[in-house]
Amino acid sequence: MKREATGNALADAAFALALEKGLDGFVVEDVVQRAGYSRRTFANHYSCKEEAIASAALIFNGADEIKEWIAGLNENVPPLEILYHLMKMQLTADHFVKLQQLVSLSKQYPSLEPYILSGLHRLQISAQETISNLSHGRYPEGYTHLLVGAVYGAVLPLLDGSLNVLLPGQTAPEMPEAVTLDHYLDDMFGYLRNGF
Repeated sequence: MKREATGNALADAAFALALEKGLDGFVVEDVVQRAGYSRRTFANHYSCKEEAIASAALIFNGADEIKEWIAGLNENVPPLEILYHLMKMQLTADHFVKLQQLVSLSKQYPSLEPYILSGLHRLQISAQETISNLSHGRYPEGYTHLLVGAVYGAVLPLLDGSLNVLLPGQTAPEMPEAVTLDHYLDDMFGYLRNGF
C-alpha cells in the first residue's frame, strides 16, 4: 500500500505540474521536489513524466467501495448489469474531469498519447477480467471482450468532448442541448440490453 501511495503522490505531482506549466514547462526533478521523494524513487515507479501524468488521471480512488459492492453481488447478475454499475461507480465527477484534462493535454502534447492508450487498455483488461470472473463461465469467452470494448468505446467520445454530454459539475446553461452523463449511460446500456 505504501508503494501505491508513493506512486500516486508522484503521479499527482506530475499531473498538477502539467496542468500548471504544460508538459514542456517542468522536468522530473520538479515532480520529485513537489512530491517530496527522490529521483530514484520516481524511476522505481515511472519511466518518464508522461507516464506519471497519464497514471494520475487513470487512478481510481473508490476501489474499496467497488470491492465491497462486488463482495455482496448476487452471482446471477448478468455481466452487462455488473458493468453498468461499475461504470456508474467509477465515473465520478473528479475522475471524469481528470480524464478530460488528460485528453486535452494530449492534444497539445502528443507524446502523452501512448501512455493514455496503455492506461486505458489496462483499465479495459481489468474490467474484462472482473466481468469474466464474476460470470463464472456462463458466457462465451469473447462475450466479455465485446461487451467491455463496446462500453469503453462509447465512453471515449465523452473524454474528447465530441459528444454533447453534460458531465458531472457542469450546469445546463453551459451546454443547453446536452444530456446528462447518467442519461447518456442509461441510453448506452439500453442499446446494449435491447439492441440498436
